[in-house]
Amino acid sequence: MVVIARADDATFGILHSRFHELWSLRMCTWLGVGNDPRYTPTTCFETFPFPAGLTPADTAHQRTEAIEGGALVPAGLSAQKNASKQAPAHKGRAQAAIKTVAIGDHAAHIASAAKRLNDLRENWLNPPEWTQRLPEVIPLGMAKSPYPDRIVPKNGHEKELAERTLTKLYNQRPAWLDVAHKALDAAVAAAYGWTDYRTDMPDEEILKRLLALNLQRATSQGAIN
Repeated sequence: MVVIARADDATFGILHSRFHELWSLRMCTWLGVGNDPRYTPTTCFETFPFPAGLTPADTAHQRTEAIEGGALVPAGLSAQKNASKQAPAHKGRAQAAIKTVAIGDHAAHIASAAKRLNDLRENWLNPPEWTQRLPEVIPLGMAKSPYPDRIVPKNGHEKELAERTLTKLYNQRPAWLDVAHKALDAAVAAAYGWTDYRTDMPDEEILKRLLALNLQRATSQGAIN
């Protein structure tokens, strides 16, 4: 199991985009008789070039804030947007301010699309008419449980619910799931500045762009990933 220590929907969306999936499949290791892909953090996550302003280093504070619609974005972007409206002292600062506004907008678009995807998947995995939510145990010294509610099947729906898995969902790939993923991909592509992105863009073209960005950043840091 690999855990990414982020709670915002923007990071969730980037990691669930077509771009991270392609990068991971190219950079992962392969195991077993079936030659199954294994997500390895050192080769898949640490080398992946996130959109500028939304890299793990940019969101290392792990603070979040809600936007309209309930999606979570890394905290501080809204404050930076407000600050960017102040009169800049020189041209360079003005350009930086414009970039900051774009980062906030892109984060919001990605987060909204990611939340939409997650809500749709959760509704399919755990239909309200089949499930009930029970509060978790409250630890000593706390007023309420910090953990999410437990989702348990209602009487008579145990077998049906057990068959609702992500693997089955993605094997079926219903139209609504495909549409949600395409919307997310478009939002992430915009954050990269790829105005020419289309859903039929070849995988190799995407990988070429991601590799170029990876090498550019590694060079600027004085090391090659």
